[in-house]
Amino acid sequence: MSGKKLVETAAKAATQRTKIDWDGMARLLVSDESKKEFASLRRAFDEVNHELETKFSQEPEPIDWEYYRKGIGSRLVDMYKEAYDKIEIPKYVDNVTPEYKPKFDALLVELKEAEQLSLKESERLEKEIAEVQEMKQKISTMTADEYFAKHPELKKQFDDEIRNDYWGY
Repeated sequence: MSGKKLVETAAKAATQRTKIDWDGMARLLVSDESKKEFASLRRAFDEVNHELETKFSQEPEPIDWEYYRKGIGSRLVDMYKEAYDKIEIPKYVDNVTPEYKPKFDALLVELKEAEQLSLKESERLEKEIAEVQEMKQKISTMTADEYFAKHPELKKQFDDEIRNDYWGY
């Protein structure tokens, strides 16, 4: 169950661009190995996020051309200013996200389907476990008729064996 909640939280954060609840996801982890891997993932995410926020998203500080005109001279500064104004820095065009977004969305759909199958199987197994535990408690005092009432297919099998004079050897 903890894996399901972890995936839901990660998928929600990835699709909605919300703040990631790292502490909430960390509480869902059980093994020491998964906690170490999760801490490594968080460190890597924080490093990349810090790089993106500091180095690549900041606009350069404007140049105080008047300050340099006073100290160097206007002719040389104007020449540099003209060259600086001609510099065109290309903006980053994301070609990767459109390529992988449909794959990611398809994986999320597949994940939801697998989650539903897993929940159904878990429910079935929990019912089976409850039945086995109930049977375990009652087995010492249960009569054959009570057992066969719960398992009519076994009663039919035993009756057929007796009718056909087959006694197991």
